[in-house]
Amino acid sequence: MPRNLLVARFSALGDVAMTIPVVYSACRCNPDTRFIFITKPVQESLFINPPENLVVIGVDVKNEYKTPRDLWRLFKELRAQYSIDAFADLHGVLRSFFLRAVCTLHGMKCHSIHKGRMHKRALTRPRNKVMLPLISSRARYREVFYRFGFALEEKFTSLYGSDKGDPAMFADITPPKAEGERWIGIAPFAKHKGKIYPPELMEKVVAELAAMPSTKIFLFGGGDYERKILGEWASRYNGVTSLAETRHGFAVELALLSHLDTMVSMDSANMHLASLVGVRVVSVWGATHPYCGFKGFRQKEADIVQLPMTCRPCSVFGNKPCSRGDYHCLAGIPPQMIVTKVKSIIPPSPPNE
Repeated sequence: MPRNLLVARFSALGDVAMTIPVVYSACRCNPDTRFIFITKPVQESLFINPPENLVVIGVDVKNEYKTPRDLWRLFKELRAQYSIDAFADLHGVLRSFFLRAVCTLHGMKCHSIHKGRMHKRALTRPRNKVMLPLISSRARYREVFYRFGFALEEKFTSLYGSDKGDPAMFADITPPKAEGERWIGIAPFAKHKGKIYPPELMEKVVAELAAMPSTKIFLFGGGDYERKILGEWASRYNGVTSLAETRHGFAVELALLSHLDTMVSMDSANMHLASLVGVRVVSVWGATHPYCGFKGFRQKEADIVQLPMTCRPCSVFGNKPCSRGDYHCLAGIPPQMIVTKVKSIIPPSPPNE
């Protein structure tokens, strides 16, 4: 059994977020092993309240550790400081393959994620799709730890355990939640068009939810375009706040997220962030599909919004152009379908309102 296990996942925010329930559980089930998790520097702050035997290191693979020689130097630094004796590759790309090769040359035990690319191709091909749910990403991560012989039970519920984030963390955004208030988060954007519900339709969702009594809406996003759209919605409707105006950081946003009654999100990182703090997510799916294995941690099938179309899913990541040209998988979803899901989750309004 490894004593100092190096674990790597460098990729997108949502992918790293999906590792957290598995990594925290592995740490808690195997207290005699130290887990050294390397990821992008910006994602290091996601790992709130980590187990005592988890070390998270931000590694700048775009600049400081870019070339094979740099990665060799990274290996030597990690080995010298943490006495690593095994490597769990949760990423499965050239960069992590190189680290795995170096670790193997030094006699270390290494295991890598099996991504199931063949099955994903069968699920997303235009014709003769095999419409069966694939192994979830979290299950693929767990398999890597199982192959080392680690005991692994589900010992993660939330980054805050049975509690919520400290309201003082988001005091600059909003006062603490008042009794009877309903808080709803909305994250209407994603990296690719095939995963974005049309903004003009999402605005109708915002308008109807904002009209409900004792309700606050928090809009999540980033970048100039998203900031502009979300700012317009916040100024147009009462009780709506855009978090895109200022970079608050993960600690602040996760603390606020933990107090939401529900979150409306695309198949995006925000779905996974809300899942990490135990919030139910009304997830909206277009070109992608929950069958690809990326559903949020402990999220319910009943909270998924999607249309039954024979062309879905056409992509694992939502990055392929729509073969129909109209993105009907998203544009065809009525705003009321999303609103109805949200209303079925949030508490009823106070009786005097």
